[in-house]
Amino acid sequence: MEKFKNKIVWITGASSGIGEACAYLFAREKANLILSGTRVEVLMKTHERCIELGAKCQILPYDLSELEGIPELVKSAFLCYGDIDILFNNAGISQRGITGDTLFEVDKIIMDVNFFAPVLITKLVLPEMLRKGSGTIAVTSSIAGKIGFPLRSAYSASKHALYGFFETLEAEYYHRNIRVVMICAGFVNTNISMNALNKDGKRHAKMDSGQADGISAEKAAKKIVNAIYKQKPEVL
Repeated sequence: MEKFKNKIVWITGASSGIGEACAYLFAREKANLILSGTRVEVLMKTHERCIELGAKCQILPYDLSELEGIPELVKSAFLCYGDIDILFNNAGISQRGITGDTLFEVDKIIMDVNFFAPVLITKLVLPEMLRKGSGTIAVTSSIAGKIGFPLRSAYSASKHALYGFFETLEAEYYHRNIRVVMICAGFVNTNISMNALNKDGKRHAKMDSGQADGISAEKAAKKIVNAIYKQKPEVL
């Protein structure tokens, strides 16, 4: 069954990990994909694989820490196919640093990428979803968005904030057929710890044991895509 046939799906953080794995599942369902990520060469490989799987696919490389350019990014996304049915705010960056030792600039980068970027993208996409009378917004949060987690004060704060913002958004627009799917991720075997920022903003560049022993991105993706199809409020 091609559950997402001709549905227009925009995934941020699509060059690796959960975003990449979900892109392939959407591609198999013949969705029309828009993929964003920071690493162009890797994103191109994801794009090529999605085409091989039978999907239409376009890429919009972008660094979401550059908030000022997001309005143009959203315009470009709408130009790809003329609409967006499913917005998957998946891109994010993690942290490894004691609260008092972490530079405020690091806190700000994490909040910009994990919270303010998806908020701004959503605010710009939402009017078109309301105009046509439907839309699904999926958001990758974390178990650290439920409870505080050592070495991740800004990361945990950003993921808590996602719950507050997007659950409120759905409560306000549910009657207008806008659905939000909160994705509460635990340990998934991705490069998130490799790309995490240390207290001074440098890459952690280590695969933490939690990630190494976590479930595969492919297994997580199956649960996520199924939850998006069923428009579940939350998937663990």
